[in-house]
Amino acid sequence: MRAISQDTAGAPDVLKLVEVPRPVPGRGEVLVRVRAAGVNPADWKTRARGVFADGSLPPFTLGFDVAGVIEQVGDGVTLFQVGDEVLGMPRFPHPAGAYAEYVTGPARHFAPVPPGLTPVQAGALPLAALTAWQALVDTADVRPGQRVLIHAAAGGVGHLAVQIAKARGAHVIGTASAAKHELLRALGADELIDHRAQDVADVLGDSGGADVVLDCLGGASWARSLRVLRPGGTLVSIVPPDDAFPAEEARAAGVRAVFMLVEPDQAGLRAVTSLVEDGRLRVLVDEVFPLSEAARAHERGETGRTTGKLVLSVAP
Repeated sequence: MRAISQDTAGAPDVLKLVEVPRPVPGRGEVLVRVRAAGVNPADWKTRARGVFADGSLPPFTLGFDVAGVIEQVGDGVTLFQVGDEVLGMPRFPHPAGAYAEYVTGPARHFAPVPPGLTPVQAGALPLAALTAWQALVDTADVRPGQRVLIHAAAGGVGHLAVQIAKARGAHVIGTASAAKHELLRALGADELIDHRAQDVADVLGDSGGADVVLDCLGGASWARSLRVLRPGGTLVSIVPPDDAFPAEEARAAGVRAVFMLVEPDQAGLRAVTSLVEDGRLRVLVDEVFPLSEAARAHERGETGRTTGKLVLSVAP
């Protein structure tokens, strides 16, 4: 099968199209013929470092998001059969190898593709949507009437988080450049802050702060986020913490600051796809690239100027 592989750390041009053996599903696993694979910040960060979070070294194939068709089921699998359309985020944070024509993974790391969702849309959904769901629902327990601040609200995770928070009955505040405000209002945001021209703490200090902050940026935004949290509030960061992460400061202020790493989660996937079926969640695709142009997709992603998701189209 065709796959994108890299032999060393480096710039996008280390990504090469190669021929490799097709994987075989083990017990409890499925083989998926990939139709589309999402491109995420985790991918280009792993490419640049040359090592996965679990320590896996090159040569390897990037990619976690996958949408496709079940080609083969391993022993013991009862959830799916050959021909089923599925989406998932198998094995994360271990290598899944989604930038390829075939992928294997535990059957329970996948869920059915909801009716009406194209392969490209399905491939864009799992990692970003699960991140938003697990951060807002499982970690912060967002409830009706709460005020939820989402940093980078037009990004891959952010635009889905806006819709999930809205579906939970929250009052949603997003930060984004002014050019993206109209789109975010259409997705359900109640208030928008132009991060280039306004200070979040100043704006929200006048309007009551936030019960929950989802931080997709890290760095200096952690401290700003802490300043707007109401007593008992929660800051959820999806950016790995460093020495600047304000966990101790949060405890002293009577709030909570936590780092959350997304996990494969069939129940979460089914909850997200249920929102899609109900018309309460849509995934925005910024640009689609053929598998052979994975390097160009990474170049685009690293500009930090995308709205929604980037996707590799692998097969019709």
